[in-house]
Amino acid sequence: MEAEATTPEENERRVDPRRVLFFIVVSVFVIGFGVVLRRGQSAREGAPAPLANATVAAAPTTDEATLQAAVLPVATATAEPPAAAPVEEPKPASELPRGGRTIFPEHRLVGFCGTPGASKLGRLRGNLPRAAKQIDELAKDYESDGRKALPVFELIAVIAQEERGSDGKSRRRVPSSVVEDYLKAARDDRALLLLNIQPGHSDFLTEAKHFERFLKEPDVGLALDPEWAMKDEKQKPGASFGRTSGAMIDSVAEYLATLVKDGNLPEKALVFHQVNSRVLEDEAKVVPHEGVVLIKSVDGLG
Repeated sequence: MEAEATTPEENERRVDPRRVLFFIVVSVFVIGFGVVLRRGQSAREGAPAPLANATVAAAPTTDEATLQAAVLPVATATAEPPAAAPVEEPKPASELPRGGRTIFPEHRLVGFCGTPGASKLGRLRGNLPRAAKQIDELAKDYESDGRKALPVFELIAVIAQEERGSDGKSRRRVPSSVVEDYLKAARDDRALLLLNIQPGHSDFLTEAKHFERFLKEPDVGLALDPEWAMKDEKQKPGASFGRTSGAMIDSVAEYLATLVKDGNLPEKALVFHQVNSRVLEDEAKVVPHEGVVLIKSVDGLG
C-alpha cells in the first residue's frame, strides 16, 4: 500500500504520542512535589511547642537565620550612643568663720588650748560656751592695731602618755564625738578649731590623716607639739623632750595644702609649738605651701 502523502501543515497538526506521554509524566512529578512541600510546611506550622525544661534549643530555620543576619547589623548601627559622663561641678568656695579666705594679715588668732579631763593641759575643757566668752573678752585687748580677732579652740586630740598602749605608740586619740563637740562649740562662736597632736611614738602625718574628715572642713586646722614626738624607743613622754624634723612638719603642710586645693577651702592654720631650740631640727626644710599658713609658736610649759 502506498503511504498517503501529507503536507507540512498537516504534519504539525498531527500529535506525536511520545510527546504526550512526556508531558503527562512531568505534570505528575510537579504536582506530587508540590504536595510534599505543602505537607512539610503544614507539619512545621502545627508542631507542638518545645518543652519548658528542654536543654538544647532548636537551630533556627534558614529563613530565621537570614532574618537575624539582616536585622542585627541594622539594630547595632542604629543603637543610641552611651550617655556622656556628667561633668563634676567645682566645689563652691568656702570662707573662714568670720569671713574671708585668708588668715593673715587681716586676723589675729586668740584662743585657749586643752582637752577633756586634763586640767594641766590648758583651759579649754568643761564648759565650752563659757570658755568662748572668755576668749572673746581676751581678744578685745588686741584690737588697737585694727586687726580682727579670730578666736581659736585648740583641742589636744592626740595625747602622749607614758603607757605604750596596745599598739605601742604611747598616745591616745580622743573619740570623734569629742571632736564634734568642740567643733560645734567653735562654730557657735564663729571660731577656728585646731587639732593639736602629741604623737608619742607615732608620727604627725599618720595622726593628722586619722582626722582627715574633720580637716576637710573649712574651719579646722592643725597644731603640732614636737616635744611630745619620741625619737628613741626607750624614751617616755613627759620624762624627756622629744623632737621632730623640718621634713616631717613640711610633709604635714603639703598634705594640708592638698586638702585645701581639692576642697576649694580657705587658708588653713598649721601651728608648730617650739618649747626650745632642740625640739626641731632642720627647720629650713619647712617651706611655704599654697593655702597653708605656717605659724611658729614659741612657748613653754606651765
